[in-house]
Amino acid sequence: MSLTATDTGTKMTSFTEPGNLRVLITGAAGNIGKCLRTHLRGRYALLRLADIAEQEPAQAGEEIRTLDVRDMASVERCMEGIDCVIHLAGIPGVDTWDRILPMNIDGCYNVFEAARRQHVPRVIFASSNHAVGYHRRERFLDNAVEPRPDSLYGVSKVFGEALGRMYADKYGMSVACLRIGTFRTPDRPSEARQLLTWLSHRDMAQLARRCIEHASYHFVVVYGVSNNLRNRWDNSQVKFLGYQPQDDSEVFAAEILAKDIPENPIAAQFHGGFYCPLEFVGTTERIS
Repeated sequence: MSLTATDTGTKMTSFTEPGNLRVLITGAAGNIGKCLRTHLRGRYALLRLADIAEQEPAQAGEEIRTLDVRDMASVERCMEGIDCVIHLAGIPGVDTWDRILPMNIDGCYNVFEAARRQHVPRVIFASSNHAVGYHRRERFLDNAVEPRPDSLYGVSKVFGEALGRMYADKYGMSVACLRIGTFRTPDRPSEARQLLTWLSHRDMAQLARRCIEHASYHFVVVYGVSNNLRNRWDNSQVKFLGYQPQDDSEVFAAEILAKDIPENPIAAQFHGGFYCPLEFVGTTERIS
């Protein structure tokens, strides 16, 4: 048996025995949350599904909770007895600061702090490729590149990664940050950039499983991307997790490229795509 002890408390958790794990998903009513609910159902001793939005009734092995990540007491209650939390809740894209701040900044802090208080040994944080969106697209990105957010949304994901790093180092948590690419419902890419960044539903579920069930890691950053021929994100430094994506966006390439829809000239220069030209008044030549 492989056991992990953490400084968050005396709790000992065998992550390699999934049938004994109690897993919390925040933001469970969102698209990724629904995907994980479907693919992870029955795998763990408990799947606690938490969201401020209404959800489908619980099935065997599931528990439905109402959660507002802005409310620390609400978050703490959801953490009770949990072994691993997958934090998806928050504003899912470009938005105003007055919406990003309470949900993606304060809410993210509440999740990590509540996990610490309730001795949850592992947190999986849904970051985003937009945390590094202003890197030039010709550059292959690994998990050691500097943050380069392309939006306030991307800034909030950089914050979450930094917070996760601190909680791992200071409090002994096991933390994984998933820089998720393009996750869509229906499950297929829809434009040319997504041929690089697409993450299929079954690959998302596999990535979550690998991060939940790996015996022991301290802090990792992983790109959430399928096995796309055109992928420009490098997960070689986290091969030990065992993530082996199965799907390739290239099966959709001919259909998508036949539409011959030109990409915005600023968006085409950077990994963040269409987030990059939004409100842009700078000079691209100054972005090395």
